[in-house]
Amino acid sequence: NRLQPAELLIAEDNAEDTTKAREKMQALLGPLGTELCLTGRSARHFNVAEARLLLCEHFKTTSLAGFGCDHLTAGIGAAGALLQYISETQKTSLAHIEKITPIDLAGILMVDDSSRRNLELVQTIIGGGRAGSLLATLDYTTTPMGARLLKRSILFPLRNVEQIEKRLETVAWLVNDQPLCRQLTELLSSVYDLERLNSRIVLQSANARDLTALRVSLAQLPHLQDALQNAGGLLADIAANLDDLADLHDLLERSIRDDAPVGLREGKLIRSGYNDELDELVSILQDGRSLIASLEAKERQKSGIANLKIGFNRVFGYYLEVSKAQLDKVPDTYIRKQTLANAERYITEELKAFESKVLGAEEKRLALEYQLFSEIRQQIAEQSSRILNTAAHIARIDFFSCLARTALLHNYTRPEVNDGDAIIISEGRHPVIEKSLPAGRFVPNDVVLNQTDQEVMIITGPNMAGKSTILRQTALIVLMAQMGSFVPAGSAVIGAVDRIFTRVGAMDDLRKAQSTFMVEMNETANILNNATERSLVILDEIGRGTSTYDGLSIAWAVAEDLVTKNGKGVKTLFATHYHELTDLSRLFERVKNFNIAVREWNDSIIFLHKLLPGGTSRSYGIQVAALAGVPQRVIKRAGAILKNIESGEFTRQGSPRIAGPQPVSAAPSQLELFASPPHPVVQKLTELQPDLLSPLEALQLLFQLKEQANDQ
Repeated sequence: NRLQPAELLIAEDNAEDTTKAREKMQALLGPLGTELCLTGRSARHFNVAEARLLLCEHFKTTSLAGFGCDHLTAGIGAAGALLQYISETQKTSLAHIEKITPIDLAGILMVDDSSRRNLELVQTIIGGGRAGSLLATLDYTTTPMGARLLKRSILFPLRNVEQIEKRLETVAWLVNDQPLCRQLTELLSSVYDLERLNSRIVLQSANARDLTALRVSLAQLPHLQDALQNAGGLLADIAANLDDLADLHDLLERSIRDDAPVGLREGKLIRSGYNDELDELVSILQDGRSLIASLEAKERQKSGIANLKIGFNRVFGYYLEVSKAQLDKVPDTYIRKQTLANAERYITEELKAFESKVLGAEEKRLALEYQLFSEIRQQIAEQSSRILNTAAHIARIDFFSCLARTALLHNYTRPEVNDGDAIIISEGRHPVIEKSLPAGRFVPNDVVLNQTDQEVMIITGPNMAGKSTILRQTALIVLMAQMGSFVPAGSAVIGAVDRIFTRVGAMDDLRKAQSTFMVEMNETANILNNATERSLVILDEIGRGTSTYDGLSIAWAVAEDLVTKNGKGVKTLFATHYHELTDLSRLFERVKNFNIAVREWNDSIIFLHKLLPGGTSRSYGIQVAALAGVPQRVIKRAGAILKNIESGEFTRQGSPRIAGPQPVSAAPSQLELFASPPHPVVQKLTELQPDLLSPLEALQLLFQLKEQANDQ
């Protein structure tokens, strides 16, 4: 799900295995599983011993230890199966695959699939589009290589503080040197996708326009080196190691025409001056008429035949035509070819050689141009590793330029990332929502999380007030900081986290026969089982998919577990409508209550979107329903019912007044979800009909009630 491949190889031994594997993969991968091409391969292709041998032969090594993956048996089996499959399908040399690199999960900030979805990192939850995602918000890259690196950096943020700081230092350098940032962007705008071009060249499928695109791209490298000559941060290392590929640029500059066509068999691929033989053939084709006229004049002068002319037909080719009256002047070197009524046609050795040269020139030219082009393409293919290395450097330049431009355009600040346990965000903003609003409309908020006095923030408040926004923006700011980006905040201190977990929203999964509540509990279980003291947990409503008492019990237990986990707890933002959870702050010093401020006005509410200390006892659900356009008759009836419920009043028969036609006038108070049901003795007395009891029955009932009261 993170890598979004187009095709997946699976091990199979029979049709039943294939069917089961496909069903399992599609269930695991969700929407991606229905679009993914699943290709079955014999299980023997995944054999670790065979795969190891194949990989060592390909890389010309005795082991895979040099790649840091000699112990990763499952990965070796998969890599061997993949290499064999590529070899079978591409039918060409795979020499451009020069290394195998394991992903170091220990150095990556892990964000699981559901959290990636909830945070909308690379696509939105609704519609699955790119627009509205964090990737779309940050993407000011200029090259395809830079765009791919940006996406990888969002999906694979860093954990190593030293590496993060190096990235931040590089972005800061470009933010402070805006002319350099603009210059780099301008230079990169002329750089094509070197990685894709290289693949086409190595696979011998590149055409002349691909080589022209490569030449145009390589022409920018010396300028990039000059621009980065005095740069700081990682840009200095890039400049020192950037190969300008001057020899390849020179080759392409001398050989490939600017106006070369897409087709390789049409000619006009190679510049004049690159190959003498080709130049001669082109000259023959271009100057054929003048050469014929010159030859014709020469023969007239030699023979003295004034009306001699050179002609051509498809049967005889080129010929010398002499009228009957001039036959006595025909030299002995002429060879009669055809007799006409008024003339004779001849050929000569010189004319025959000329004919051979002219008639074969076009065919020879096309063949020679293709041969020369193939040789040039092969020369470039042999430098594949140099091209890929340069492409990687350009991608990094583009990546840092993109983050600097984003910071400048949206007023982001440099975060401080350290190994501490605190997350301190001042005036934090949601990068995506802020971009969609008019300037100055977004309300920033502060968030402080640590493991000393504020580890779990219980956030209450009405729907639409902005609880989910604060939760998500906190996670996004942490993620952006750890990918090396400036962040949308007044200031930010980020103690590097190892994982980000989110439990946000309500969604069922019919493919897995899982209800909304089951999906919620699966995600909650994942958090409770895998979160560590270095993790960040975002919870937006737990337990809302079941009964009130069950849901509140689960929510309380989850919050309690997070604050006590392993004796240290987990940094958590917990938004809820269960106001009873605010009582956790009385039991645990590291739990603090916050609420989203609102103001009431004429039976309506105004959202202030500001996070304030302290809990709240109201959710303003009915007011929000009114804002959504629910009819007023329903709003009024809901208000009356709410008062009845909050009053806790019952009819004489013990039935709740919730269904009563008349509202009960009472001051609203917080609903006591833990209020005890009526006492059984009271309930029994309420149901009695004394007129129907005999004295003996009444006495027996009295003893029964006394025993029942003692038992209670």
